[in-house]
Amino acid sequence: MESSNSSSVVVLVVALALLFFSTKVCSQGRPQVPQGPLVPCFYVFGDSLVDNGNNNGILTLARANYMPYGIDFAQGVTGRFTNGRTTVDVLAQLLGFPLFVPPYSRTRGRALLRGVNYASGASGIRDETGNNLGDHLSMNQQLENYASTVQQMRRMFRRNDSAVENYLSKCIFYVGMGSNDYLNNYFMPDMYSTSSDYNPRTYAALLLQDYSRQLTELYQLGARRIIVTAVGQIGCIPYQLARYDNNGNGSQCNEGINRIVSLFNTGLVKLVNRFNKGGLPGSKFVYVNLYESAKDLVTNAPNYGFEVVDKGCCGVGRNNGQITCLPLQPPCDDRRKYVFWDAFHPTEVANIILAKKAFSSKSRSDVYPINIQQLALLELNQNK
Repeated sequence: MESSNSSSVVVLVVALALLFFSTKVCSQGRPQVPQGPLVPCFYVFGDSLVDNGNNNGILTLARANYMPYGIDFAQGVTGRFTNGRTTVDVLAQLLGFPLFVPPYSRTRGRALLRGVNYASGASGIRDETGNNLGDHLSMNQQLENYASTVQQMRRMFRRNDSAVENYLSKCIFYVGMGSNDYLNNYFMPDMYSTSSDYNPRTYAALLLQDYSRQLTELYQLGARRIIVTAVGQIGCIPYQLARYDNNGNGSQCNEGINRIVSLFNTGLVKLVNRFNKGGLPGSKFVYVNLYESAKDLVTNAPNYGFEVVDKGCCGVGRNNGQITCLPLQPPCDDRRKYVFWDAFHPTEVANIILAKKAFSSKSRSDVYPINIQQLALLELNQNK
């Protein structure tokens, strides 16, 4: 009897030792998987590149709540302007959130604390941008909605403003604006006078002046970890390729358009540097260079498994870019081979690549001055 008890004790000791040893090896041999998200919340501002349903219930042509939009999204059609996940959906998952960031139009109560997507298709920095497509929520209106969210959070935190500020300082804010200020404003002279009122350099400066004020307002409302994105190579999207007279070569980008939007991007980098060097104390801004990252997808398409870089997977006319994807229109057979889903927007596969670059790339040509993962883990000095 005593021998049996002794054997049991020995077995138990050995088992515990093995458990301890295996735990040590596991923890030392590979990075620990974080328990839960890297940040408590994720707030999104932008246009159709990241809108996931805010335009569904308003009177606008800039909406995508019909098939085949969302055909590859796990939860069905949700109003995304792509076949599946957007870049912010992927970033949310990389940050550790189990689901996508819900649209403001259907987010209420304590769910606001986890994160909200305020983005609206056709929206821009300027209020009139996108009016040619109908109703939308401009950046100014998105900020108003976020201000309302902060007021609700103050009530949840029992009017403890310090607690609200501390909470928001740990969150990540994503802002992707500017594309429509060119596509649905400056480059539409029949609808808008901006191209005759301002030369490209003056217009970029005007946009950046307004954008600086808006980002400062976001900071004043508690944002401290802020991502801003470049305007992409919109001279290379199927919509512009279909319109551009390039001697019948439907794959040649309109570099004139690309040079004009590059003026905005160059100024945005300078704005980020100014904010990071004390312009907005205690904050950290990150510039995601979607211009260069998207250019890389096209230039090195085979390396990413892409075969078609100049046509939308779904659309009508030249380059599938003259009219965007129609309701119930059959898309291309293999969406993994296409960079563009429709006349304007990347496919889910392209969005995944772009999001992963922004999240963890060590190259400053992709993301500057640090990547999003580093931003999430950064210790900010709130006493600056």
